[in-house]
Amino acid sequence: MEFYLSGHFKMSNDVSDAKEDLDDFFSDANDGLLKRGAPKGCGAKILSWGVRDNKILIEISSDRYVRAHDAMLRLRKPLSDLLGKKYRIGVRGIEIEQFRISVEAKEPIESKIPFVKESRYEDGKLVLELEVSQSEIQDRIPDRILTLLDEKLADYGGKKEHWELLWESEPKEFKFKLDPTEQLVKKRWILHGSSRGQWIYGPQVTKVFRTFEKIVEKEILKPLEYSEMIFPKIVTWDVWKKTGHAKGIYPEMYYICTPKTRDPKFWEEVIDYYKVTNEVPLELIKEKIDYPIGGMCYAQCPPFWPFLQGETLPDDIFPIKIFDRSGTSHRYESGGIHGMERVDEFHRIELVWIGTKKQVIDHSKKLQKRYTRIFNDILDLQWRSAWVTPWFMAQEGLTGLSEEKESGTIDYEAILPYNNTWLEFQNLSVNGDKYPKGFNVKLQSGKELWSGCSGIGLERWASAFFSQNGLDSNDWPDEFKKKVGDLKEIFKFL
Repeated sequence: MEFYLSGHFKMSNDVSDAKEDLDDFFSDANDGLLKRGAPKGCGAKILSWGVRDNKILIEISSDRYVRAHDAMLRLRKPLSDLLGKKYRIGVRGIEIEQFRISVEAKEPIESKIPFVKESRYEDGKLVLELEVSQSEIQDRIPDRILTLLDEKLADYGGKKEHWELLWESEPKEFKFKLDPTEQLVKKRWILHGSSRGQWIYGPQVTKVFRTFEKIVEKEILKPLEYSEMIFPKIVTWDVWKKTGHAKGIYPEMYYICTPKTRDPKFWEEVIDYYKVTNEVPLELIKEKIDYPIGGMCYAQCPPFWPFLQGETLPDDIFPIKIFDRSGTSHRYESGGIHGMERVDEFHRIELVWIGTKKQVIDHSKKLQKRYTRIFNDILDLQWRSAWVTPWFMAQEGLTGLSEEKESGTIDYEAILPYNNTWLEFQNLSVNGDKYPKGFNVKLQSGKELWSGCSGIGLERWASAFFSQNGLDSNDWPDEFKKKVGDLKEIFKFL
């Protein structure tokens, strides 16, 4: 990795009289200041310097250890001290005229990278020409560009996600091998809503959903002493920046924009256009709404965390176990929508637990046992569980495993007999200290604070259940049949 920077220091006055002192300063910097902290023989080097009016012109080359932009920043204060004391001249600022980074690469990249005005591939190297100012180098923008570049050169998005089988149930014989969504539509138990990936659920499926909720309440929420909360369903950028979602959810989120103003006069032409044409003027509306403030609920637990943000909490209140079931989640599914299995609008019960590392891991084990009982004894599913790329990494666009082996995600998958594929219908994550650190939440004792979460998706449970057990309640497991009761036909159509 090589860096080249040319630019100048803007001075408060002509520095021509200080040439001799500057020559000594830059010579000493090459031998000391610009090598500090780097291995022997490494660091930055001033290739040339000069004076023109109120400017000190400079060229710097470097390796990865003392990067050229860091070298420029290192020089500023001692340069200011030298010229201020003897010549009463101050450094007003830094201007970057050319900043080039060369990195070894097997192939060019096609992506447009922020602050890169030009990229080219030469002799096995990727060469980036950056357009940055003093503000950007102080904010470490070049370093973040390099981190992003490392991800792209490693084909980060193309890495295979981790999947490791933990447990699998015995194979079952299935009487029903049809696509359950198609059959549910034929029976008019569900119907497409007006939006993409959205369903209207009739009384029968709604009753099945509510039965799932009662099972969760009896088997998990009450015995494990969960308390209910209501989490926001509009999530702002500041929350997603702290949780890490802002790194990668843009292709899959539903954005929220507010009107620029509520003034009826401002919206009069939109209203009048509709009255005249009976058409909604989308292009006109686009001009009258503000930038997105964030998006609709994508992952259910992040908007809870501002409730604890910046607080120090006593140890004796933990572990805390809470859940939310107050509204829908929304995700523009990049893999395409299909039936009830993959939708844009879905319903979940979100479980969140918080405590010390031991408390969080112990609770995860209890929850795993509860899920096993539900899936085996009540829903009678053929299913398996796997250790996978952690949920909190996957939703940031990352792959692989977390560094902390005791944190991570378990996916529960059910076989779909109609197409012989596995559906992830449940997950459980130990998120480590990710969220407490992101929101600066601390324990009074100073111990590490951890959290976990598990989203119970009603559509996914229903897809797994209907796929394996069909729509005839006579074929359903006895335990579930008792709980759901009769499914009456409410509507008739002529």
